[in-house]
Amino acid sequence: MIHDAKHYFDYMQRHADALVAIRRDIHQHPELGFEEHRTSELVAQHLERWGYRVERGIAGTGVVGQLVCGDGPHRLGLRADMDALPIDEKTGVPYASVHAGIMHACGHDGHTAMLLGAAQYLAETRHFNGTLNLIFQPAEEGMGGARRMIAEGLFERYPCDAIFALHNMPGYPERQLVFRDGATMASSDYATIAVSGVGGHGAHPHRCADPIVAAASIVMALQTIVARNVPPMQMAVVTVGAIHGGNANNVVPDTVTLEVSVRALDRDVRALLEQRVKAL
Repeated sequence: MIHDAKHYFDYMQRHADALVAIRRDIHQHPELGFEEHRTSELVAQHLERWGYRVERGIAGTGVVGQLVCGDGPHRLGLRADMDALPIDEKTGVPYASVHAGIMHACGHDGHTAMLLGAAQYLAETRHFNGTLNLIFQPAEEGMGGARRMIAEGLFERYPCDAIFALHNMPGYPERQLVFRDGATMASSDYATIAVSGVGGHGAHPHRCADPIVAAASIVMALQTIVARNVPPMQMAVVTVGAIHGGNANNVVPDTVTLEVSVRALDRDVRALLEQRVKAL
């Protein structure tokens, strides 16, 4: 086993142009969850070229590459996600998305390219003794791609003693890894709040039950959950990301809809957030 990180960095530097090209190719051709057909085929072809045994189609577009070296009993999993987000790209870079309304805005193109770089390095050096399972997951963005892969027998066919993944984190220097004791990635839950009222003419609000005013009060009340219900040493986020209601400035609508994102690093805090959102 090579323990010198410089050997790894030197290898990646020599292959940087090829890996950057892969990442930019994926970035230019983003695909939403469970639609990553081009991306998964690109991944599968690279893995096969490097000598991995490849299985396509787990959870529709998931890919697993397996490499066995020696007779060691340990089984290691490395995982990356492949899906993009429904966002219009306005970066203006030469490799910007060619698909309107779809963009790799969360960095999964980079995650996939990084794991492919590791895959090539491990296949060429083979400085390990055991079984390596590379897991390329579809539909990470709220669509349950990991759950579906597991339900379809991922770990029955590719058991892992340990599995590792990472997420890019802008703002930190290159070649620096950030670790945290305990949970690192927050749970991510979504809530839709529908506020029903009685619509009418904007000149006669006294004859209406205005859902916009009620929705505004709910938005403000939601902000008190973290400030007044979550213990100060715990972490939580409650974000109202979208409000939909009404079409004219002189009409009180019948309904308003709020779209809410709720995140926590602790199971008890997560349960508390659900309880308080429902109570409000």
